[in-house]
Amino acid sequence: MTRRSRTALPPAPAFGEPVLQPEAPQVLDFLARRRSSSALTLGGPGPSSAEIETLIRLASRVPDHGKLSPWRFVVLAGEHKAAFADRLETLARSRGDNRAVAKLGKLRTPPACIAVISRPREADIREWEQVLSAGAVCTTLLYAASAMGFGANWITDWYAYDAEACAVLGLSEAEKVAGFILIGEAGEPPRERERPLPEALVSTWTA
Repeated sequence: MTRRSRTALPPAPAFGEPVLQPEAPQVLDFLARRRSSSALTLGGPGPSSAEIETLIRLASRVPDHGKLSPWRFVVLAGEHKAAFADRLETLARSRGDNRAVAKLGKLRTPPACIAVISRPREADIREWEQVLSAGAVCTTLLYAASAMGFGANWITDWYAYDAEACAVLGLSEAEKVAGFILIGEAGEPPRERERPLPEALVSTWTA
């Protein structure tokens, strides 16, 4: 099966239309083995423009209390992503920060990146809930890219928090980077890592 056939989606439901939720055991199988790929193993070809549009469409369906869309996307690909990394490298070198320069390898290597920008709105909905929604966007992008057959990784790193780096990306003072979702062809299967034991994290509330 080609990737293009995997990305053939049903049309988006019309407003007010009943949305059926059938059982999807294949989704459970996917989640049971989901694993991020190392950013440094992600090569070309990356997702096409149409595939990126599909990923963003899927990510925009996350829970969003108040229907505020308190997030937006910045697509970085090809020569434009390289130019963005060059600007960040110039910034890091101007500070004599070779460690920050080296960390740009994760951004440079994959062919595509979708930055998810958290932008809380003035509303009755608490800012914390709006930020959580942006995190859900990152998770859905990561899962959707993997389900599409790509390798993907969610990173932040210094340029997600640095004010000058965020200005290069075009963020306002009220915005923050929720994550850079890196996407490409996985050069090798990711290996399973240590996972927490659910029983050590769960308690049952009783009256």
